Amino acid sequence: MSSVEQTRASSPSENATTTISRKIGDVNGVIIGQSAGLGALLKGVETVAPTDSTVLILGETGTGKELIAQAIHHLSPRCDRAFVRTSCASIPGGLLESELFGREKGAYTGAVSKEIGRIELANGGTLFLDEIGEIPLELQSKLLRVLQQQEFERLGSPRTIQVDFRLLAATNRDLAYMVKEGRFRTDLYYRLNVFPLTVPPLRSRPDDIPFLVWHFVKKYAERMNRRIDTILSQDMAIMIGYSWPGNVRELQNFIERSVILSLDTVLRPPLLELKSGAKSAPAKIRTLADAERDVIQEALRSTDWVIGGENGAAVRLGVKRTTLLYKMRRLGILRPKPYEPR
Repeated sequence: MSSVEQTRASSPSENATTTISRKIGDVNGVIIGQSAGLGALLKGVETVAPTDSTVLILGETGTGKELIAQAIHHLSPRCDRAFVRTSCASIPGGLLESELFGREKGAYTGAVSKEIGRIELANGGTLFLDEIGEIPLELQSKLLRVLQQQEFERLGSPRTIQVDFRLLAATNRDLAYMVKEGRFRTDLYYRLNVFPLTVPPLRSRPDDIPFLVWHFVKKYAERMNRRIDTILSQDMAIMIGYSWPGNVRELQNFIERSVILSLDTVLRPPLLELKSGAKSAPAKIRTLADAERDVIQEALRSTDWVIGGENGAAVRLGVKRTTLLYKMRRLGILRPKPYEPR
């Protein structure tokens, strides 16, 4: 027996890798693993899916939140209707309202035709709002009204449209903290947080990594018309021990690159990438927008939200009043208002 075969990391059995994926059936992806954390998540999916309740899916970037949303839709009574996805972070704030609610021709400059919004497209089905923490404050109240009353108006139209859809939302942000900071409406947060589900990060379920590795190896080897049937056990151990800050998405991309580099039947992963990444990867990186938002809000709170004048926030921050107002609009910073029941 060759040394390669003696150190071969055995492939998980077919039954092991498909146990969970069979639960959700034929969705656009496969949920793979047998860890306790993933099992608890899937149990929650099976519990809430048959209802019509709103679900808030929490988890780090790359953990597969959209796949969980697809699984809920697939197991719901709305499975034969539309599953409409919108990423709230990928659409500029000024266009997001039109994207969600639709518009009439001439609603604003450049609106040369009528357009149906995502909410209307999801009528009878499921609307999945990814990265919902990125919705500007001024739009949050309109979304809340739709959720409470199941009705809305297209931009440029006075006609009220009735809709019936189920909302699934996802975020990698701490919405409760955003509520305290005045960046997310309290009433909308509680309306979304009916049934929260947290997708565990890959580092908390290392037992699932071999299943995922073999799944992606088979997927990309077949796509590239290659045959890979061996992974060295020491290589698998390194992959299991790595923290995968990008979670399943990072692992998937790493395995695709590994298959490209493998010219025989043995997987040749570029393990130096993982070793160097493990030394240099910070625990958590805040975005510049987050840091800028926090500094501006602290200045506004310290001046009781006075923007101009010699004692205003603009002077304390060393910027012009118009510059500060622009940054506040761009970052969605509005003075918190007390919640007033309808």
